Amino acid sequence: MLALHTLLRKDPSVPFVAIDFETADLGRDSACAVALVRVEGQQIVGRRSALIRPPRRAFLFSALHGITWDDVAGAPAFHECWPSLSESLDGARFLAAHYSAFDRSVLQTCCARGGLAMPALPFLCTVQLARKTWNVRPTKLPNVCARLRIPLKHHDPGSDAEACARIVLAAMQSLSRDAQPTG
Repeated sequence: MLALHTLLRKDPSVPFVAIDFETADLGRDSACAVALVRVEGQQIVGRRSALIRPPRRAFLFSALHGITWDDVAGAPAFHECWPSLSESLDGARFLAAHYSAFDRSVLQTCCARGGLAMPALPFLCTVQLARKTWNVRPTKLPNVCARLRIPLKHHDPGSDAEACARIVLAAMQSLSRDAQPTG
């Protein structure tokens, strides 16, 4: 895990991007939606999202995220939409995701299959961040959001990515308060 505590003590205004993927099936190449939320100076400054046409028509997770083949049949494939979306990463110091191993593996697989370079940014896992900062358990995204009073429409990629950004911002505030001298 990225050492957020160290990074934020050095530069609390560090720009970062929160990312969330939804997938159609068990394959990490089956991204059917992605959202990116950019934060600069501890403020959300941009939101980007896209539906993605996965390489297969089979959708196993429509009941979770509500996305079907009909929704994405005319959407661009990952390699067609990512170059524009990835502009949101310019100057960012890290990517944040809830259970970042999943989103990192989807991004890595989709980039590899699309012949694109994987962004050279470290990932921050907001599951680990919530455990370390507030000792939250369980650490599913709805649990963490409920604890921090962050609005969430779970499995909507825009809402999930924004929630991740807000978790990082809340940790920044917590670190800032903890670093203040008492007395």
